Amino acid sequence: MNERQLAFFRRALKKWKQEIIYESKETLAHLQDGPIQEADLNDRASSETDWGLELRTRDRQRKLTSKIDSALRRIEEGEYGYCQVTGEPISLDRLKARPIATMTVEAQEAHERNEKISRDQ
Repeated sequence: MNERQLAFFRRALKKWKQEIIYESKETLAHLQDGPIQEADLNDRASSETDWGLELRTRDRQRKLTSKIDSALRRIEEGEYGYCQVTGEPISLDRLKARPIATMTVEAQEAHERNEKISRDQ
C-alpha cells in the first residue's frame, strides 16, 4: 500500500473516531439532563428501553474506538492492510468497507466457519 492510500485510511479512521466521540458526548449530555420523568408507566418503560439501547450502542462504539486505535497503530508500524492470519494483502475494497479489518475476506470466512463449528459442538 502506498503512502497516499495509507494517508486516506488514516484520515478516514481519525474522522470515524471523532464522530464516535462526538456522539458519545451527546449521549452523556442527555444522561446528565436527569432521570426519566415519564408519568405513564408504559412511556417510562419505553424511555428506559430506549436508554438501554443507546447505552449498549455507546458501549459497542467504545470498543470500536479501540479497534480504530489499533488500526492507526498498524498504519504507523507498517502492518496495516495485511491479514494477521495469512500475511496476504487485504483488498482495498474490503478496507474501504471496513477500515478496521484485520483479515482478508477468505480468512474471515474461515474464522467464522470455525467459530460456528465450535459453537455447535
